[in-house]
Amino acid sequence: MKMPNLFAYNYKDESNMNTQNSPISKIKTIELFAGVGGFRLGLQNAGSADKSYDVVWSNQWEPSTKVQHASDVYCAKFGYENHSNEDISTVDVADIPDHDLLVGGFPCQDYSVASTLKNSHGIVGKKGVLWWEIYRILEEKAKKAPKYLMLENVDRLLKSPASQRGRDFAIILSSLNALGYAVEWRVINASEYGMPQRRKRVFIMAYKKGTKLHKNLQSNKCVNIFNKSGLFSQAFPIKTIQKEDVLTRELSDDLVDITQNFNTKTPKKNAFFDAGYMIDGVYFTAKCEPNYSGDITVLGSCLQDEKDVGEEFYISEEELKKWQYHKGSKSIERVNKTTGHTYTYSEGKMGFPDCLNKPSRTIITGEGGKGASRFKHVVCINDKYRRLTPVELERLNMFPDNHTLGVSDTKRAFLMGNALVVGIVEKIAKELLKAL
Repeated sequence: MKMPNLFAYNYKDESNMNTQNSPISKIKTIELFAGVGGFRLGLQNAGSADKSYDVVWSNQWEPSTKVQHASDVYCAKFGYENHSNEDISTVDVADIPDHDLLVGGFPCQDYSVASTLKNSHGIVGKKGVLWWEIYRILEEKAKKAPKYLMLENVDRLLKSPASQRGRDFAIILSSLNALGYAVEWRVINASEYGMPQRRKRVFIMAYKKGTKLHKNLQSNKCVNIFNKSGLFSQAFPIKTIQKEDVLTRELSDDLVDITQNFNTKTPKKNAFFDAGYMIDGVYFTAKCEPNYSGDITVLGSCLQDEKDVGEEFYISEEELKKWQYHKGSKSIERVNKTTGHTYTYSEGKMGFPDCLNKPSRTIITGEGGKGASRFKHVVCINDKYRRLTPVELERLNMFPDNHTLGVSDTKRAFLMGNALVVGIVEKIAKELLKAL
C-alpha cells in the first residue's frame, strides 16, 4: 500500500521557477470558485522543469458567510496578489487577465435559460447560476478567450434535472459548442485509480477550435478517442469500448429549445454516460469501466500517529452508543406534516468502524464536530474509537498536511468536504502538458 507523496509536499515558489539556464513554457491560468486551491495544487504538481502552469488570477467568494474562510486559507498558502474575493458576477471581465486555461469546480445548479437576447446571439441564463459566469467570461473575452477549460462537478450533473435527465449538461455542451469549443468528459472515482477516497466527480475538458486537441477529436474515430487518443483515455485508462456501445446524438443549437424540450419523451432515460465527448454539435457517449492495476492507497495509511491526535477526537463509551445507533439499521414510523400520511423510514446498517484496508468513503462537509452522525468517519485504533482529524481529511483529498491550518477544526472539515482530490487534477494536467 502506497502513501500519497503529497504528505511531505512543499509549496512551489512560482516566482523562482523560471531560470536563465532552463526557460519555462508557462500556461497562463485562472482559477474560478477556487475554494482552498485544489486545482492550483494539482496544476503545480503537474509542472516540470520546462513546462508549468502559472495562475495569473483567482476568485473565491462564499455568499452565505461574512468570514471568507476558504479565501483566507487560499491567500495564506498562495498569497493575496491577483486574488479576487468578491462575487464573480460583479467582476468586470476586462479586469480578468488574458489566459490560456480556465479551471474551476462550479456548483451543480439549474442551468435553464430564460430567453434569447433580441438582435444578438447571446443568452440569458438563470440568475445566480455560476455556469453562466463562466459563459460570460468566455463570450466577452471573444478572440482572447482561453484555449482550454478544465472543470469539475458532481456526477449527477449528467442526469439533472430528474424530470428531464441530461438537460443541464446538454445546455453546457451546446453553449460551449456555440463558443467554438469541443468537449471531453469523464466521471472519475478517485479510489478506482489508486487514490485514498471513494469520491466520484465528473471532469470536463474543453478545447477551442484550432487547437491540437480540438483537431484530435475532429480527426479520430470515436472508439479511438475513448480507448486511446483522448486526453482522458491517456490519464485514466478504461476497458475497451466497442463501437456498438457508443450512443451518438446531435445537440440543438437553440438553448431555449434544449431547456424546454431536451429528453422530454424519455425523461427518466440517461442521455449521457460516464465517458463522452462533443465536437461540432454532435456528442458521443458510452458507459466505461476503469482499467487500473497500480498501487492503492487506503484509509489506514492516511492516519496520523496516535500521539499526534488530540483527545477531543476520541469517543467516550457513553457517546459510542449514540454513534452505534446512527450507524445501525433502523425502521422508524413517521408522519408527513403536510398530508398526515403515516410512512416507515428505513435505512440499512453502515460499516462501523470504517475499514482501514480500503479507500475511505466520500468526505462530506459535515465531517467536523463531536456530535454523533451516520455519515462521519470513525476509526478504531488500539481499541479506541475516534473521528478523523483535519490532517487526515486533507490526506484523503491528497492535500499537504495542515493546508487548511488557521481556521477551526470544524471549518477545516467543511472545506475538505467541498474540495476535490488533488491527484485527479494532477494526472489530467500532466496529460494536457504532454498534449501541448
